[in-house]
This record gives sequence, structure tokens and C-alpha cells, in this order.
Amino acid sequence: MRGALARALAFGLALGLAGCVTVAPPPAKTKPGEIRINENPYPSTYQPYGSVPTLIRNATVLDGEGGRIDGGSVLLVAGKVQAVGGADLAAPEGATVIDAQGKYVTPGIIDIHSHLGDYPSPGVQSLSDGNEATSPARPEVWAEHSVRPQDPGFSRALANGGITSLQILPGSANLFGGRSVVLKNVPARTMQGMKFPNAPYGLKMACGENPKRVYGSKSQMPQTRMGNIAYVRQTWARAKEYDRKWTKYEKSGGDIPAQDLAMDTLRGVLQGKILVQNHCYRADEMAIMIDVAKEFGYKIGAFHHAVESYKIADLLKENGICSAMWADWYGFKMESYDAINENIAFVHNAGACAIVHSDDPNGIQRLNQEAAKAIAAGKRAGIDISEATAWTWLSANPAKALGIFDQTGSLKVGKMADVVLWNGDPFSAYTRPDKVWIDGALLYDAENPKLRPVSDFELGQPGEGDVK
Repeated sequence: MRGALARALAFGLALGLAGCVTVAPPPAKTKPGEIRINENPYPSTYQPYGSVPTLIRNATVLDGEGGRIDGGSVLLVAGKVQAVGGADLAAPEGATVIDAQGKYVTPGIIDIHSHLGDYPSPGVQSLSDGNEATSPARPEVWAEHSVRPQDPGFSRALANGGITSLQILPGSANLFGGRSVVLKNVPARTMQGMKFPNAPYGLKMACGENPKRVYGSKSQMPQTRMGNIAYVRQTWARAKEYDRKWTKYEKSGGDIPAQDLAMDTLRGVLQGKILVQNHCYRADEMAIMIDVAKEFGYKIGAFHHAVESYKIADLLKENGICSAMWADWYGFKMESYDAINENIAFVHNAGACAIVHSDDPNGIQRLNQEAAKAIAAGKRAGIDISEATAWTWLSANPAKALGIFDQTGSLKVGKMADVVLWNGDPFSAYTRPDKVWIDGALLYDAENPKLRPVSDFELGQPGEGDVK
């Protein structure tokens, strides 16, 4: 009797509570494609600085694609390269005409591997924002959210190195370090004001010592190179499943899949919208990463550092993968020991895509000299590479690997007027930028103190600020 009474009371209580409970609605259903993942919620607000028609004449012109014109001229109009030719190229009415006798004109240098802004000057712990070392896979973080536009490293790279564009990458503590961003090297108050218009995002990946050291020291996976690859493959397997759910929804509509910011980035890679930039030193590991990319259906844009690229240059050519390399910086850890000074020349000579990069706030100011060292190493090995050809390592090839070659990277008609006038042969250690234009705007002029960048952290050396 008591049991029946208890059941009756419970039933009555349930009926009473039913009027107070809000029943969750069924999952929202939409039409196919009605909701899509936004790959770029932070659009560029970059606006070119004001420019005037400018004719540079009587210069040695290296066009960035392997061409050279002695006694050549370059005409910049409305922020674009309007013409490239010989001494007879006419200046439009009202144009500024610069006699560049004894000087060189090149496309602006593009550094495909930089951490400026994410590790800004002064280099203190509170400004160290390049590695989200809290999990081996952090594709949800974006380098642009750490960029400090007022980093004086940007202006030094412009004035000392002729850098007009650069890719800012997360660090290499993680197997998946997050998204990279391409910037125009211009003064701006915000990251969006520097963001290269319509440049694809990149995904920083890393293999080798760094991830296994960072996480193995915490007694977690990965501790080994096999752990690295297992973690990478498992993460891509999750990304493929996420992609299948969203592709099905976009095709057929129905229940909206739960959004995952990390998987959004990886889905962008699988769709070819985001380019993989892979930190990797050893040849065997690069070959494994190529196999992983084929297994899961994505493409690697470039291997970075890549000190053993010379061993697999044919494989890199076959798969259309660039190598971003140093001229002679190696030996600072085990995976970087089996390097040679001829690395860049051998990769280029094999028909693969060679790039000179910095990964350093000081090295970014001397990439032209790094290319000169690579030319010299090639010549010692019997490979004669011309200056005009070597400039592809500094402009055209990095532009291709970043997906911006249709806009910049060479002195071709209609491209952005990102141009450097050097005060001598740019492959000389004694040569510096004389003038630098970005989108046709004169942003650096060695002869004009008002156009020499100054920051709160300059120490007043000649060439750095308005030194009397």
C-alpha cells in the first residue's frame, strides 16, 4: 500500500513539475549552405599610403623573376608598376624622376618566416606571444592576435633590409602551432591595418625535436618522433570527420554541426584555402610529412629551415614544395647538424623552389646578404647562379609560397609597386636600401630624415632615427 502511494505521489509531483520545465527545442534545421564557416572574420583594413607617379631610370633592374635590364627604368603610377623598360621609358607629366645611375632596383624582399610583432622588441617575457605551448595541437590560435604593430623590428626590416611584406608565424613548440598572417610592412596602429589584402592564411606545423622536447618534458605525448607523427595523423583524422559533417550539412542542410575553431583551421587546409608552412629540418622527416599530407589530402606549401633539403631536392620538385632556408645557420641542435652551405644552390639547381628566410629579428635586415652567401657557396660547388636568378629566392618564390604572387613579388606591370632602390649592388655587404616604396608610396628615404623610421626604442645610432 505504501509503495502504491509513493508511486502515486511521485507521478503527481512529476505532473506538477512538468509545467515548470522548459523543453529544449529540436536542433535548428537550415537550408543547404545557409550557414557557413567564416574563414576570415578579421578582414584587412590596409589602405596604401599616398603615392605620386615616379620614374626610376638608369638603374640595374632585377625584375624578381630572373630578368635583368642594365640601364633600365621602372615607372610607378597609382600604387602599381606601370612599366619596366630601358632608358627611353618616358615619364608622365608631373612625375618624380630619380636618376639611379650606379644603383639597383628590385622588388621588395618578402620574408616568409618571421615572428616580428609576436616576439617584439624589447624582447621580454611579458611580450613573448608566439607559442601557445599548452597542447601539441593548437590550430585554433592565430598569430595575428598577438601582433604588436609598433614593434620597432618592422621599421628596421624596412630601412635596413628592404622588407616590404612578411609572414608572421606562431612558434614551433607545437605540432600544430596555429594560423600565420601575411603583413605589408607599413606603419599602422592595428594589425588589421598591416594585413596583406586577400592573402591566404597559413597553418604553422612542426616536426622533429621541438614538439617532442616541449611535451616529452611534461611526461605526455609526444615524447618521440613516432609520437609526433601519430599525434599529427590522429588530429588530421578528426579534421577529416569534421570536414565530412560540414560538407554534408552544406550540401543537404539539416542540423547545424557544432563549430570547433581548431577544426575550422584544419578544414580550411583540406579545402586548399589555408597553406601549410611546415617547420622541419631533416630529409627523412620531410619525406614522412609529404606522405602524411598525401594520406589526408592536403598540400604542403613550404618546409621551413629545411637544412637537409639538398638530400631530397628531387622529391621536393616532384611535389611542388618550396624550401625556406638559411645560407649557413646550422649546428645549434642535433637535427640541424647535417647541413651544408650549398643547400640553397643545390635545391635551386635541382629545379625545386628555393627561398631565403630569416626566423630572426636581425637576420631579416640582411636577407640580401644571405642570398649573396648562397650564390658564393654555389659557385664554389660549380653551380653558377646569376644575381637576377637569385633574387627569385627573395621575392618571387616566397610570394608564390604565400599565395600572393599575383599581387607582388616581381616588377611586372599591374603588380603592387613594392620596390627597393639600393645604393649599390644588393649582393654586397656594403649596400643598403636608398629608398623603399610600398604600393608606390615612398616609406623610406635614406636622404630624408623625415622618412627614416624612428621608434621609442631606438638608441640613436647613425641610420636609426634622426641623428645629427
